[in-house]
Amino acid sequence: MFIDIDCSQMKKYNQNAYGDYFVSKRYPDEARLIAVLSDGLGSGIKANILSCMTATMLLQFIENQQIPIRKAAEIIMNSLPVCKIRRISYSTFSAIDVNDDGHAKIVEEGNPQFLWIRDNEIMEPQFETIQSKTFKNRKLKIYRIQLKLGDRLIFCSDGVTQAGLGGGRLKLGLRREGLIVLAKDKLAENPDISSSEFSQYLVNQARNIETDRKPKDDISACVLYFREPREALVFTGPPYHQQKDKEYAEMFANFKGKKAIAGGTTANLISRELNRPITMDTTISIGKLPACSYMEGVDLVTEGILTLTKTLEYLENGTQDIDNAAGKLVKFLLDSDCINFMVGAKLNQAHYDPALPIEIEIRKNIIKKISNVLQDKYFKKVTIQYM
Repeated sequence: MFIDIDCSQMKKYNQNAYGDYFVSKRYPDEARLIAVLSDGLGSGIKANILSCMTATMLLQFIENQQIPIRKAAEIIMNSLPVCKIRRISYSTFSAIDVNDDGHAKIVEEGNPQFLWIRDNEIMEPQFETIQSKTFKNRKLKIYRIQLKLGDRLIFCSDGVTQAGLGGGRLKLGLRREGLIVLAKDKLAENPDISSSEFSQYLVNQARNIETDRKPKDDISACVLYFREPREALVFTGPPYHQQKDKEYAEMFANFKGKKAIAGGTTANLISRELNRPITMDTTISIGKLPACSYMEGVDLVTEGILTLTKTLEYLENGTQDIDNAAGKLVKFLLDSDCINFMVGAKLNQAHYDPALPIEIEIRKNIIKKISNVLQDKYFKKVTIQYM
């Protein structure tokens, strides 16, 4: 089971910094994911610092596993100061520690109660309440739930549930009940919507409810979707030992999922070993990336180093929907959940041609950087096999 997670956010109107902070980290070796959404008191820089401190501290506590999630949250809850004027916590939070089998531990303090949706119905899990030893108005909610394929979780800041508060249509704000209606209607319309699209939809709807569409608070929505993983394989670079070309070509052919080739030498290897002709696209313009080629049974065939370097640039900058080979490779990667790279270790002397741009890096380093950005920024599962 793959955990598709994303968080969309919008700043309070006329503010330069987010008062909410979201952090997530995946642990492939443990088949585990931790995510924290924190809401700082007020808005702007001060709220950003407080929410960032809360979220990062809590993630590190949970990550180290030296103390249980319940104890970690209690320590943070009792560490946070209280506003002298408003008598409320400087930062609230929601945290989840979940594995690929669906075993989840959730802790909430001050944030709106999360939504658990199964078959487009709201689940109402039991929870344990822990009273703060220091502050009477602070309580932890601890949940332990078992998730199934198709389940969704929605966490949000009160900028969502209080959207429209005091306005003409919703004087009491959107509230939890309104969020449930929005979520269920959207899932009925698009049952397979991604977490990225779903979270952005909820944030946009919350903004649209506000007077003049100007958010009175920071708006954050985090969505987790538990589904079958979408597997992908990228083969780039010829293997170090040429006698293993046939073995790796068959491994590529037998992969169950989407497949891409990055590199002319690699494409020729697959073509030769599997007896599949390559159809070249001749519409190549000077100064642009080489166009894609086509091969039976392969979803995408591109040039190698130039295209990978530009793909890395697009991923780092968040650039999408570009109509060139790198843009297509970006879409290929982002439409996948578990991405496997087969990276040949044989050196290609063309990479050392002094006529090539100096920013071009060795293939291994580019793949490593692409892997890091896919994991850290886009929450993908990535494995690299060197050959």
